[in-house]
Amino acid sequence: MQLDFNQLRELIAALEGTDISEFTLKNDDLELTIRKESGVVSAAAPMMTLPQPVPAAESPTADTPVTPSSPTPPPSAAKWVEIVSPMVGTFYRAPAPDEPPFVDVGDRISSQQTVCIIEAMKLMNEVESEVTGEVIEILVENGEPVEYNQPLMRVLPA
Repeated sequence: MQLDFNQLRELIAALEGTDISEFTLKNDDLELTIRKESGVVSAAAPMMTLPQPVPAAESPTADTPVTPSSPTPPPSAAKWVEIVSPMVGTFYRAPAPDEPPFVDVGDRISSQQTVCIIEAMKLMNEVESEVTGEVIEILVENGEPVEYNQPLMRVLPA
């Protein structure tokens, strides 16, 4: 049985909308177990390697200095649109290590423009913007793992 990434993503999305707490799929060359704990879906497959969820960073305390990568817009000006990760994987800002990034803060982008790449299971997946506007914040560092639906960038629509 072949199970591609899109089929796996659809299976996980279908299970999220149910009260099923554990799902196991087995055959000769694949064993996939999906468990929901506290409303979070996680997947484990002993016979094949899948990207694993990364625990959320602890919230900073009063003693911990916070250094944002770029200025955060004030909450009252929340007219921006977030570009989110369509899958679990590794975030890359450029098509190759020695090439310039697809976009930087302050760049104007158009709808359907590639803004980054998410690597999942050795496949490079281009992420395209769904909005035209100005990139006001990049929320993820190059090479960082990302979760499904995790905000990657904020764009001020034009």
